[in-house]
Amino acid sequence: MVLAVVLLLVLAGVGVGVTQPGPVAGWLGDDAGPAPTAAGATPEPDPSDVLAGSDPNAPLPSADGVRAALDPLVGAADLGDRVNVSVADVTSGNTLFAKGADDGTVPASVTKLATAVTVLAARGPGYRIPTRAVAGANPGEVVIVGGGDPTLAVDKKGYYPGAARLDDLAAQVRTALGGAAPTSVIVDGSIYSGPVYGPGWDDDIPTGGSGGAVTALMADGARRDPSVGPGAAERVSEPDLAAGRSFARLLGVPAAAVKRGTAPAAAAGGTTPAPGTELGVVQSPPLIRLVDVMISESDNLLAEALARQVALARNQPASFDGAAAAMDAEVAELGLPADEISLSDGSGLSRRNRISPSLLTDLVRLAASPDHPELAGIFGGLPVGGWSGTLDDRYRNAPGTGAGAGTVRAKTGTLTGVHAIAGLVTTADGRLLTFAVLTDQVPGGKETAQPALDRIAAALAGCGCR
Repeated sequence: MVLAVVLLLVLAGVGVGVTQPGPVAGWLGDDAGPAPTAAGATPEPDPSDVLAGSDPNAPLPSADGVRAALDPLVGAADLGDRVNVSVADVTSGNTLFAKGADDGTVPASVTKLATAVTVLAARGPGYRIPTRAVAGANPGEVVIVGGGDPTLAVDKKGYYPGAARLDDLAAQVRTALGGAAPTSVIVDGSIYSGPVYGPGWDDDIPTGGSGGAVTALMADGARRDPSVGPGAAERVSEPDLAAGRSFARLLGVPAAAVKRGTAPAAAAGGTTPAPGTELGVVQSPPLIRLVDVMISESDNLLAEALARQVALARNQPASFDGAAAAMDAEVAELGLPADEISLSDGSGLSRRNRISPSLLTDLVRLAASPDHPELAGIFGGLPVGGWSGTLDDRYRNAPGTGAGAGTVRAKTGTLTGVHAIAGLVTTADGRLLTFAVLTDQVPGGKETAQPALDRIAAALAGCGCR
């Protein structure tokens, strides 16, 4: 019941808008009536309530029942020799299945569940990341100070809906300068430190479109073309300077007059405006919306930015190392076993990351708890089996997976040789379970590994397991 209310609140708070016709309206309680069907066509059946919570009176599966359902599946050759699994009841917390459940395993993008929980705990769901402009040390200088908002847009054509915009910031600067024309732009990304590429990243990640340089100032997640849809996209190699040049163009400053530097400390007197005087500020959407996008699109650069927000909130360096240490500390502060998580980044691109399946199910149960309503934001963006996000084309056609369509809501993770999934599943009796399956020695490709992985969650969805 708590989770059902949480999901509704999350969806309302995030402002989810679904425009597709057909059964979606029924799923979200739209009273507009059924969509018209073509003459002679068979109407679509009413769908199940894929976003509904569990039945509070549903019987609890037994450990023996779950073991009988999963034992034949977790040993599938397509999953390799290392398949670590945790299944628990969300309401009671009872462990129903454990195989290598406490063993650290390469999680790939399932890491983002830890990033989401820790940033919501550290910053709160309503926190917004600022991007500021201040007067430089010399007359005519404008310093743009990146606060770590990767969703920042240049104008209304930006990639992320509702993002803060550089054209709004430029308008504030022009007003603050009172007609004085700026002559140069300084880009200050000093809030971040350390390497811009993560430890343990594959060599092709910086150029392959799934990742890129992590800088405190960037526009549209460093995309060269913000009109490109979700997924891999070409990224600029120096996101901070690219954003700075876009800002300069809006101020009428030539690109050649853009360089890196740091903002001066605020000072009184002297020139007007005095060095360090704030000339404008724009704010990102609230963290709950950023978390939603990070999970639903598996956005790697957004994940790295949110991990650094955990570091900043805990007064740690906003670097890969600082973020990893801060996330570990936040997990411990939440009362969870921090010795079962060891991170090198916040996105899961690093092969050095290790998370145990049981810690992942603990994170999900904690987020569903009435004691931590601030963590509920992890649920709004979870892909739904057979319907959305990275599960859009799964739980549909592969034999033995159909029961998971509309009942599995989970984050996926994929690297070469690594396949993972963790989230929620509703049993045939209506009981809500949390599960995590992590494999990091997969012999084949995703074409065989993912269906084998999906059969595990589908087996939970298709049985009462009593």
